[in-house]
Amino acid sequence: MGKTAGFLEYTRQDGEVRDEEKRVQDFLEFHESLPLSEQQKQAARCMDCGIPFCQAGTMLAGMASGCPLKNLVPEINDLVYRGRMEEAYRRLSITHGLPEFTSRVCPALCEAACTCGLRDAPVSTKENEKAVIEYAFANGLVEEEPPAVRTGKKVAVVGSGPAGLSAAQLLNRRGHEVTVYERKDRIGGLLRYGIPNMKLDKRLIDRRIAVMEKAGVHFLTGVDVGKELSAEQLLKEYDSVILACGASNPRDLQVPGRDAKGIFFAVDFLGQVTKALLDSDLKNPPTELAAGKDVLVIGGGDTGNDCVGTCIRLGAKSITQLEMMPKPPAERTASNPWPEWPRILKVDYGQEEAIWKFGEDPRVYQTTVKEFIKDKKGNLKEAVLISLKPERDEKTGRMNMVPVEGSEKKVPVQLVLIAAGFLGNEKYVAESFGIELDGRTNVKTAPGQFSASKKCVYTAGDMHIGQSLVVRAIAEGRGAARAVDEALMGYTNL
Repeated sequence: MGKTAGFLEYTRQDGEVRDEEKRVQDFLEFHESLPLSEQQKQAARCMDCGIPFCQAGTMLAGMASGCPLKNLVPEINDLVYRGRMEEAYRRLSITHGLPEFTSRVCPALCEAACTCGLRDAPVSTKENEKAVIEYAFANGLVEEEPPAVRTGKKVAVVGSGPAGLSAAQLLNRRGHEVTVYERKDRIGGLLRYGIPNMKLDKRLIDRRIAVMEKAGVHFLTGVDVGKELSAEQLLKEYDSVILACGASNPRDLQVPGRDAKGIFFAVDFLGQVTKALLDSDLKNPPTELAAGKDVLVIGGGDTGNDCVGTCIRLGAKSITQLEMMPKPPAERTASNPWPEWPRILKVDYGQEEAIWKFGEDPRVYQTTVKEFIKDKKGNLKEAVLISLKPERDEKTGRMNMVPVEGSEKKVPVQLVLIAAGFLGNEKYVAESFGIELDGRTNVKTAPGQFSASKKCVYTAGDMHIGQSLVVRAIAEGRGAARAVDEALMGYTNL
């Protein structure tokens, strides 16, 4: 596999990235690709190690290690190295139907578990995957015709995010008639309105939807199942229903002044920005949302980073990003060995842009908001921040972050974006179907299964496992599709 000792001959090289000064002027993708000849050299670095942890897709220390889709990574890399791109696409398609998305937004669990990365830079599997799928689209390889034989079975998929799309894709290929319901005005779910355009160009979603529609998948937008369309109606019309509505119940911050004008959940803010951009063909960014404002982002994860990058593009005056937990170490600690996901300090694109514009990393660790202060008109004008310290609970043994008395600090703020994660799904859909939820308000199923507590109802993605990654949602959708197919047909070949 690959080139013998290729990892010694070639150093890792990634595609160029537009510099901060240029890329913050627009909402276009800024990660460029290497020429195919250079990408082949990067694929040559894959040494087909004895145990390819990159494709293991297992959980270690509560975190995913390796690809949850179990992509055949060494085999795909070998085909890219040899320039056999059509074969590489066919091989990738065995396990993955939406690589144009993961090759842009996935944190590359495969690379974190790469054996080469134990002592050197890991193989650039993510960019190899992007090269494969873009070659396939450019050369007319990504074409799906309606299945030759239809089974006569009908399946409804509620939610058009990564889980819903992957489930619909497989079930349609099997010959079932599939209809995807989406409550928003456009298809894509989290991919469309939860991820900024500069991170995932929305034309890529439209491109994939066109392929799926040609193959016979039906898409309906502006339909809020559980409100405008009842569960009873769906179960009467369809043989099975898959609920893939995501974990869309955001965690709030209950402190004095929370009702001030100018405080938004991050997912709502990002969705509003994206909708304005799409409605104007990217010509009219809604700069009025953040221009000239002191912005406070609460949450240090991917969504918080997306808020930082978005607000810079909208002309924010200053940006502070709060993180409750201590600053991560620069390198792995002894308690976080390879191939576990590395819990180390990372500087993402939003922080890079903030450093460029404001001269420093926007993140402030071990800090939260104690109070929001309003002006006479109810508009947010300031926030009182307070430092936190780790303290072990004597009863449970858990480490909690507790306030440090006397550490309060008042800062000017006119816009707050809460990116503190999600608490599970919005209950009205589950209540409409009369299905059980677990203690985390996720749809309850048997371990490793996808069927809900009501016959013919299944679940997948964040609605099933809680807030997670796009790649895990896609794997969930494929798993749910197999479960539905087996129930409908008595066996499955998906």
